[in-house]
Amino acid sequence: MTIIKFTDTIGVPEEYRPKPADRFVPDWYKNLESYISGEKKPDGNGGTSATAKRCMPIFDAISGGYILTTYVDVWVKQVPQVPEATLVDENTDMSQFPTQPFYEWPSFGPLGFHPLEQAPQHPGKGAHKLSYPKWINPWAITTPPGYSTLFISPMHRESMFTILPGIVDTDQYKAAVNFPFVLNEADKFEGLIPAGTPMAQVIPFKRDSWQMELGTMEDFNEQARVTSKLRTKFFDSYKTQYRQLKEYK
Repeated sequence: MTIIKFTDTIGVPEEYRPKPADRFVPDWYKNLESYISGEKKPDGNGGTSATAKRCMPIFDAISGGYILTTYVDVWVKQVPQVPEATLVDENTDMSQFPTQPFYEWPSFGPLGFHPLEQAPQHPGKGAHKLSYPKWINPWAITTPPGYSTLFISPMHRESMFTILPGIVDTDQYKAAVNFPFVLNEADKFEGLIPAGTPMAQVIPFKRDSWQMELGTMEDFNEQARVTSKLRTKFFDSYKTQYRQLKEYK
């Protein structure tokens, strides 16, 4: 079994240690029935009544890799951004000014900030006007030679924020990697981001050199054979005939 190592650099409480992603299956998925109205049957058009609960690609995405969580409460409030040289008194209507999130926390110093000018046109910046906040990740991650790590927002989950994805060669760079993020409603969200909120999904992968090519008629025939075999079963055909087990412990 291949080892990925997480080293605590600041003394995180035990309950906020990294864990396999299958420990964080979202409620919408847990509560979803496997079949529409609970009836396992064909749908009359060659398909079935299966829901997303039976979709292995979705499950493999949800359960892939490991989850890092926030490790201290962070409180967010919206603060009006008053232009310089603007006179403000008790009669000023503060609602006329755009707002910017203000963050506070009780300990650990979990956030840093990047000036917006570092990526002013990034499609994810949304309503952020001054800076990108970033989670200060306390975990130094080490993978074996030839393995890198993909960092993304936890997949198929609702969240108050979205980290900017990145790939790090964690076999070489063995220090902690921080996670710039955006609030999903940067001009509206106020409230608590509680400790233990899924922060990043960590997916190790083996590096290789790739070259693209287009498939031949032989490849076309092979995919047709696979599709034909897939369609021999109503239920769990991909799971039982093609899916490979993936383990993260």
